[in-house]
Amino acid sequence: MKFLARSLGLLLVAAGFIGLVIDGTRSIVNDAISFKTLSELVTALFPGGVPGLRASIAHPAIPWLWDPVMVHVLQFPASLTAFVLGGSLLWLGQKPLEPIGYLAGR
Repeated sequence: MKFLARSLGLLLVAAGFIGLVIDGTRSIVNDAISFKTLSELVTALFPGGVPGLRASIAHPAIPWLWDPVMVHVLQFPASLTAFVLGGSLLWLGQKPLEPIGYLAGR
């Protein structure tokens, strides 16, 4: 599991870096800061887009999940979100530190 978390973390950090370069290039060309949001990324990657995501998430049992939570999450910048998720997965999947020295109690 740790290997999978580290691998996925590295992929997300790389994707975040690529997205940050693309957003930076777009910002330079447009003379204004602009980031691609998660909703724009979902619309570009999945054919159903945000309405399809809403239909799969907003069940009658948990209506609070879409409106106050997912509406705000989908407004986050995609590249920074990838950095945060990737860094979190890298931190969770890190190998345990080797002890330095020897035990003095023996």
